[in-house]
Amino acid sequence: MSLTRRRFNQLLLASGLGIAAAPNVLIGAELVENRDWRAITRPHSEAPEGQIELAKFFSYGCPFCGQLNRVMSPWLADLPEDVTYRRIPISFNRGAWAHLARLALALEETGLAAELDQAVFDAVGIDRKPLFTEAAIMDWLAAQGVDTDPFREVFNSANVRAQLARNDRLQARFGVNSVPTLVVDGRFVVVGEQARTFDDLLEIASQLIDKARA
Repeated sequence: MSLTRRRFNQLLLASGLGIAAAPNVLIGAELVENRDWRAITRPHSEAPEGQIELAKFFSYGCPFCGQLNRVMSPWLADLPEDVTYRRIPISFNRGAWAHLARLALALEETGLAAELDQAVFDAVGIDRKPLFTEAAIMDWLAAQGVDTDPFREVFNSANVRAQLARNDRLQARFGVNSVPTLVVDGRFVVVGEQARTFDDLLEIASQLIDKARA
């Protein structure tokens, strides 16, 4: 349900997060359908009219998602004004990942995502903290200085549970079978079979944004 370890290590190494870096081989190259991207048969976007949605399906339980998150942060700062970025945590119907997805949604709703998003990725993916239960999550949040009583209410709210259910339905509708996965305008899924770096994946996304705008 996430990138293979071998594939991830290739992208990690070449993105400069490992020992060496490689050039972005896709800049200026023409994208090929079903190699670099695929079309969604039942398109869906929640972006306002006139906006192009860039969606990232992810889980805090996926270490590859945490690495892509680091690479994406400066890239997102330069997104065109007509592009709306949307984070979509999903569970693949796994109980542990459902807790992590609800954590992501609750962080978003309480305004803590900007501060703690990467910290959660690092806690789970690097420090190997098993934040797979409500108790473990609340203990970790308390250690970060978060008032857990109001946060717990949001974490367990009907709104957060309903949003996770919608996210998982959208994942099935789009045929997303691994994370991280980028989707542009609810129409195009980044495949990136030829991508050598995380930057290559973002280059594909950039070109698909242009395609959606055309």
